[in-house]
Amino acid sequence: MPRLTLLAALPLALCAVAQTPADPLQLTLQDALTRAAANSPQVISARLTALIAREDAVQAKAALLPSVNGLSQVIYTQPNGTPSGVFVSNDGPHVYNDQLIAHGDIYSPAKRAELARLRAAALAAVAKADLAARGVIGTVVQNFYAVAVAQRKLVNARQSLTEAQTFLDITTKQQQRGEAARADVVKAQIPEEQRQRDVQDAQLAIEKSRIALALLIFPDYNTNFTVVDDLDSAPALPDFPRIQSLASTNNPDIRAAQAVVTQQTFEIKSARAALLPNLSADYFFGINANQFAVHNHDGNLLLGNAAQVQLTIPLWTWGATRSKIRQSEYRLQQAKSDLTFTQRQLLANLNSFYLEAQAASAQIASLKKSVDLSADSLHLTVLRYQAGEATAQEVVDAQSTLAQARNAAEDGLARYRVALGALQTLTGAF
Repeated sequence: MPRLTLLAALPLALCAVAQTPADPLQLTLQDALTRAAANSPQVISARLTALIAREDAVQAKAALLPSVNGLSQVIYTQPNGTPSGVFVSNDGPHVYNDQLIAHGDIYSPAKRAELARLRAAALAAVAKADLAARGVIGTVVQNFYAVAVAQRKLVNARQSLTEAQTFLDITTKQQQRGEAARADVVKAQIPEEQRQRDVQDAQLAIEKSRIALALLIFPDYNTNFTVVDDLDSAPALPDFPRIQSLASTNNPDIRAAQAVVTQQTFEIKSARAALLPNLSADYFFGINANQFAVHNHDGNLLLGNAAQVQLTIPLWTWGATRSKIRQSEYRLQQAKSDLTFTQRQLLANLNSFYLEAQAASAQIASLKKSVDLSADSLHLTVLRYQAGEATAQEVVDAQSTLAQARNAAEDGLARYRVALGALQTLTGAF
């Protein structure tokens, strides 16, 4: 009987094990960035665009090389009593073509210019893929530290709730001893209720920020993770000359704009090449006869070869080629203007983000000091209240000041990390 009971309980135990939630995944900032680079739809789309552009260049290069094709064809023409049949050009009622055809461009400036243009386009696409990856950095950093700050604010909210409950307990006991009025208990109870709501809001903020981050870093919907809080170990802000040097040599915006200028330069050459002649050659080997055989009925050889050279000279296109040249020149002017603006915008963003990081870094110590001072103020105010030298309202105000100071300190730490992330989108890692 005990064995039967054990066997009956085994499926329930297996079900319980199966339903046990897995331990949450611990993510560092680097883990989040790596996952975002692999799973972000913007980055994936930009990388695929770069691969497509590269294949365009491969195809353009292949178009410059000789090609070989096979032809196997039978042409039937209605007989009319003559050797050629109804259609004179077919040279007989039955024509058999079984050939290898080799074609090559001896001189094709248009195709060469197009190859150079597509190579520049591939470089521009690679730079834009890098730009998309850099853009994800700022968003991931912001959402990552939103989770970290939300986790800290939950701890702060619980600590503030404990302080409010402690003061409510003090006022309740003093009222029972006749040392405090009912009004003091009410004043202590109001912030205690507010602190409970703050805890609920902090828990909600964690879930919402976790959802926003999960959308960027996971290929499927998964919120069973926590982030490693490294707000207190942020790297120091590098000197501005170093930041400026990194931005000038490692910025995808500039590389993309420069590649577009190169692309448009070769587009002009490609358009102008349409005014030049094109020289090509063809070689044929095989059968082109009225019967499918190596020799005809008279013993003559039917298997042989032929070659031709073709020179194509453009004479008149009703101004379409000239229009394409002017259009390409306008695009080059636009690309150069975009490059100039991108360079100015880079300098402006670099200065703005660096000043933001400097200000955030300088305020961290002050924010932490405010927390310490607010904690001392609350402690002293509670002691003064117990001694009958302070009112309940003063204690409540001191509690609110401390709660605000704690959250402001956490926001200050996150502000600095987000500012570093913004600089990283311009310069790369540092």
